[in-house]
Amino acid sequence: MRPSSHLAIMWANLCIFCCVSLFVAGYEYEEELLYGQFPEGFLWGTATAAYQVEGAWDEGGKGPNIWDTFTHAEAANIDDGSSGDVACDSYHKYMEDIQLMKNMGLNSYRFSISWARILPNGIGEKNQEGIDFYHSVLDALQDAGIEPAVTLYHWDLPQALEDQGGWLNKTIADWFEEYSIVCFEEFGERVKFWITLNEPAVTSYNGYGIGEHAPGLVGPGTFTYIAAHNQIRAHGRAVQAYRQQFSQQNGKIGITLSVGWKEPEDPLNSTHLDASETAMMFDMGWYSEPILGSGKYPDVMRQNIDQKSLAQGFEQSRLPSFTEEESAMIAGSADFLGVNMYTSQLVFPMAESIDTVSKDNDDDVSQYQDPDWYGSGSSWLKVTPWGLRRCVNWVADHYGDIPVYITENGFSDKLGNTDDLQRIYVYKHYINQLLKSVLIDEANVKGYYAWSLLDNFEWARGYTEKFGLHSVNMTDPERTRTAKHSSIFYSKIVEQNGFVDDGELCKK
Repeated sequence: MRPSSHLAIMWANLCIFCCVSLFVAGYEYEEELLYGQFPEGFLWGTATAAYQVEGAWDEGGKGPNIWDTFTHAEAANIDDGSSGDVACDSYHKYMEDIQLMKNMGLNSYRFSISWARILPNGIGEKNQEGIDFYHSVLDALQDAGIEPAVTLYHWDLPQALEDQGGWLNKTIADWFEEYSIVCFEEFGERVKFWITLNEPAVTSYNGYGIGEHAPGLVGPGTFTYIAAHNQIRAHGRAVQAYRQQFSQQNGKIGITLSVGWKEPEDPLNSTHLDASETAMMFDMGWYSEPILGSGKYPDVMRQNIDQKSLAQGFEQSRLPSFTEEESAMIAGSADFLGVNMYTSQLVFPMAESIDTVSKDNDDDVSQYQDPDWYGSGSSWLKVTPWGLRRCVNWVADHYGDIPVYITENGFSDKLGNTDDLQRIYVYKHYINQLLKSVLIDEANVKGYYAWSLLDNFEWARGYTEKFGLHSVNMTDPERTRTAKHSSIFYSKIVEQNGFVDDGELCKK
């Protein structure tokens, strides 16, 4: 063979390989920006959680919660041996935090109420000092023209309730309803945007499955499903109470679910497409199907877990069932869906062993992340802006025109530097993908909340991972806040209500 012919064949093969590779990939990693604006009235905010920012763990009449216990009991539970005892000290510095939001031009703030600050024992006697604290926060938000979006539960269960079984005790639906009613009574005339639970799948898996989060229990194929089941029941009870007893408040109530987009490894292979759908149902669908759909778990979860439970020798399925009455209560129990989305996975079908009893093995889907995707300060967070648009479209495809709020999205690093160009890149491309879902796909997206306002206590990672738009000096008793460049960039998007081709915004 002549050298020129050999090179020609090699070049042709290379071209075929490249074309096939580009065709097989179902996504374009970095797309061109779309210029345009979000609808009028779009909510722009930041999000925090009580345990991660408030501090004052034993002040103001607050009772202990499971994260107080978890962080105090064993330093090994947290990477740097830290806790949220002081955290960002937002209990004392909330006025400063609200001024930061006002400086950014935000019109909404998503924060959570500490259950143990309202009801120190989880039920029973109210703590007026804690109630007054949140009224003060609401006063300041009102003065600043910022709408509160309030999460009732962001992972900090009162320890008194955990001592009685916590989310593994079916009575927790009663306890959560009681707590919710107190909040509706106390704050409902001022709060019109309620979120029952934040990322319940993370609570049930990390807290009651692998033990990495409070309360530190291990049962990834048993406790996990029981905790999730009781969370859904508790959510349904709170929504039912709100609609039946507080409809005159004219508010809305929903839930926030976490999700990572499941991209089929080979989008031309029907089994990979099926694996994507299965993985999505085992992720978001675990909660969204009962709440927004049929009032029952996804069919694929029921089938897989029932069959594997039987093969593993369990007398009944590890996945509980709702009663007919519970299904009727749960179905349709959200006025909107909050979506917390950070990253994606590539998936393909793989029959998994029944030797290990775990939710991870129940879906018969293998998941991984492309090592070439941009990384972050968190091992699990690979940057995949295109996944956000796919998640929003998946919700619309399955649940119609339900209003969607992106209640968390952001980026972590280890340094917490104020010149945070990577975070700017992430916000630019994720928010632009959201704009495409609104303007091109006509998705019913109503708001976006950046995670987070501040560098804060990042659960088992302590203070080693930083998600904030503002840095916080954790060695300074004053917990000094400093704006990062990303906060300026985000405020520009907020000011423009999207992306305007003025030659400035997208140069960053």
